[in-house]
Amino acid sequence: MKILIASDLHGSTRASEKIIELYEQYHFEKVILLGDINYSGARNVPPLDYYPISVCENLLKIKDKLILIRGNCDSRVDEFVLQIKFEDLIEIELNGHRTVLTHGDLYDENNLVLNKNDVLMYGHTHIYVLEKSEKGYFVLNPGSLTLPKGGNPKTYAIYDLDKDSISLFDIDDNLLKTLELK
Repeated sequence: MKILIASDLHGSTRASEKIIELYEQYHFEKVILLGDINYSGARNVPPLDYYPISVCENLLKIKDKLILIRGNCDSRVDEFVLQIKFEDLIEIELNGHRTVLTHGDLYDENNLVLNKNDVLMYGHTHIYVLEKSEKGYFVLNPGSLTLPKGGNPKTYAIYDLDKDSISLFDIDDNLLKTLELK
């Protein structure tokens, strides 16, 4: 079983189509979106394929699989249209790991209690991270499928529950990095 993790779509039709393509290929158990789904915000230039209506139409196809985190550019109307409550912080258990989902603008490693073998998943920075911290917890930022920063490619992540590993891929499905959660 696998889980798709992505963040910072910022209203990109292509990014939402990529999520649907991946879902149709892998039939994910869940799709976790770590915020900033529809709007580009005041600091980002909207993507050329900016069309939040199509993003919502695409995501509604997999509504029952979605876990949505509220980003700093998300609004209450997104919840209404997608018919899903967005949360600032969600804690779930995946493969025996306490997994903390957040966008990264309100909560991060500095103000969360994270223990050995926990997994922190966040977005917001548009820069991918996949590492084990010095304190023994795991950190994933899947980057952005739309507006990557820091010279990074457009990226997403897949958590393979059978292998207990997370892999980062670019938008062309090239493997960038894998981390076993051991």
